[in-house]
Amino acid sequence: MNKDIRWKQRFENFEKAFKLLAEIKNYHINELKPLDQEGFIHRFEMTFELSWKVAKDYLDYSGHIIIQVSPRQVIKEAFSVGIIKNGKAFIEMIEARNLMSHTYDFERFAEILKKIKDNFLPAIQDFYDFFKEQL
Repeated sequence: MNKDIRWKQRFENFEKAFKLLAEIKNYHINELKPLDQEGFIHRFEMTFELSWKVAKDYLDYSGHIIIQVSPRQVIKEAFSVGIIKNGKAFIEMIEARNLMSHTYDFERFAEILKKIKDNFLPAIQDFYDFFKEQL
């Protein structure tokens, strides 16, 4: 598959997921019902997965070689070339995603949802803006 097309196709899916996740701005975290909390956690997981994969595809397209492909390595490389502005937030996203995939605890959900709304969403917005400029 053409590398130019691959990152653009994946970005389209990322964009859809990001816009759904961004709806969290319209809610107060402490007022979300458990099902809504789970929904936003799932949206976050999907958006995060697509973000690092968009970055990987774009890095491939740009000629960057990542020897050991993992979310952490892709994020580090994307940060080093300016695709990701807030590397710390993206590393924290890895940790949050890993925690949520192994824990089913509504107290943790509330903590992660607050991080999503206050810290992660602005970092993802910057990431989104970078790629919108590339199109």
